[in-house]
Amino acid sequence: HGKDMTQDSTFEFERKRNRPERYDRNVTEQTLKAIPLITKIRHERQKKHITERQKQGKTKQRERDAKELEQDIQMLPKKVTLSTQKTKVVVKVSQQQTEESLMKE
Repeated sequence: HGKDMTQDSTFEFERKRNRPERYDRNVTEQTLKAIPLITKIRHERQKKHITERQKQGKTKQRERDAKELEQDIQMLPKKVTLSTQKTKVVVKVSQQQTEESLMKE
């Protein structure tokens, strides 16, 4: 309900001013043209603000999930469990292959 972004500068346009303004056609026209732009900016800032607030919850949830997985890894079948150690594969490269790759470069 707008309580989070009370310090946003787009609300300055809606602030009530206790002084009468003299009617000016150009100012009124510019104001009416600016209203859609201001609302667009406000919605974008609000969307960004909400996503920033939700990031904290997502990271905490990931940490909880990782901790739960770490504690209960034995419950998963052996095929599904991920190996934490990567196996190293030795690849033999002949002298002829290295010369061909150098010639291509």
